[in-house]
Amino acid sequence: MSLPHAILTALLESPSSGLELTRKLDRSADGFWSATHQQVYRELGRLEQAGLIHALPRRRSTRGQKKEYEVLPAGRAELADWVSERQDPHPVRDSLLLRLRAAAVVGARGLDDELRRHFALHQRQLSEYTELEKRDFKGEHAGEAEALRHLVLRARISVESFWIQWLTEAIVTVEQLDPEQDRAQAAPRPTGGQRLISWEESYEGTRE
Repeated sequence: MSLPHAILTALLESPSSGLELTRKLDRSADGFWSATHQQVYRELGRLEQAGLIHALPRRRSTRGQKKEYEVLPAGRAELADWVSERQDPHPVRDSLLLRLRAAAVVGARGLDDELRRHFALHQRQLSEYTELEKRDFKGEHAGEAEALRHLVLRARISVESFWIQWLTEAIVTVEQLDPEQDRAQAAPRPTGGQRLISWEESYEGTRE
């Protein structure tokens, strides 16, 4: 995955300004990509310098008109080469999984509320994806491009469905944990002859 290739893909679908690209990449209903306004403009400059895109002539000399970009043949060739590259799968690196691992050593207090919040967010995203599928993909595909776009959307639907199923199990598991055991895990233990220092003592020490 790379932002330059996401931009080349979006521009081949339709010439766009930097602002239009940001909206398409960051807020498209099918979750096409995610990038900030600054990241998009920085990459547009690099792609233009590399001769992969160029700015279209402005249709009229209106002050404040957005500069639009389109992909040059070299940019299309770069994207085609990237599509056929061999790339290994990336492991899932979601911070929620790390927080569960951390909860195993410090206790899971309050984690059930966060799991339920994530559950609701994934439910909402799944609903948006399924509505998009009903709206844009009906019956047989009109061509190769539509079939491939539908595959991407189906992958996102499957991912959201997985998270909802997994979160259902996680919420039940966390709710069944023994709160006394959680507190015992979360409590720091002194080593040797050391005395536990309270939060207030630690704070006062930083003020000296």
